[in-house]
Amino acid sequence: MAATDELPIIKLGPEDAMAGLVLSTEARWNQTEEDWRVFLREGVVFGIRTGILLVATAALLPYSGNNAWISMVLVTAGHRRRGLATRLVDACLETARKNGLTSWLDATPDGVAVYGPLGFTPTLQLRRLKLAKSTQAAPAPPAATLDALRARDCRATGFDRTALLTAFAQRSGSRIVATRGSIGLIRDGRTARHIGPLFADNAAEALGLVQAIARSETGPLLIDALAPQAAFLDGMTASGWIIERPFQRMRFGPATTQAEELPFAVAGPEFG
Repeated sequence: MAATDELPIIKLGPEDAMAGLVLSTEARWNQTEEDWRVFLREGVVFGIRTGILLVATAALLPYSGNNAWISMVLVTAGHRRRGLATRLVDACLETARKNGLTSWLDATPDGVAVYGPLGFTPTLQLRRLKLAKSTQAAPAPPAATLDALRARDCRATGFDRTALLTAFAQRSGSRIVATRGSIGLIRDGRTARHIGPLFADNAAEALGLVQAIARSETGPLLIDALAPQAAFLDGMTASGWIIERPFQRMRFGPATTQAEELPFAVAGPEFG
């Protein structure tokens, strides 16, 4: 038995938010301490320690309708390729199974090779885009209400994510904005502001809102767009956004809901 097989899996608590942030920062992810506190407060986060050092994590975040999101699957560089991530994802899946939950995740290309053999099946693809901003800022687009965002989010995902969206909206620096038939949320990240979720009646309206947001911001921006929204993606890249990486959305278990519309951007691969 390898030494890492003997390391117990533990459940993390609120006091572990900063230790989790160390792991996601090492991986150059965009999460903040507040993001970690969402997982620790609303879901369950499994971890593995060597002594007092947190070396691996995975989180299960429940949503409504018997659904849950698996994310924050992180292993520090010196402990990779030892099976820790698989053990932690198995712990998430076992917890989901006991609670009758269908599990979802957004995987990197490397992650697809790991999650496929575990029984996850692909659904749709995402594209992460980044825009490096100048220091010129224009007035922000009109503000919208949390209730309006929640209603649109529920139609597009089939999930009630009131707790998540409320946590986002209550953060310092967060904004919910809308123009015509589009609405979206902007929040702080560790290295860049993040746009999403984003909903619109068509690609032109979605592009218009993103362009208005970009004109009102002074730093780098990230957005996780749905690949099937091809006209939106084309418009984004034509206006200077660069595709950084793809994600593959995957599901473990039966489909539980039917969305009424397709969003243009999601809350992030860690949140869905």
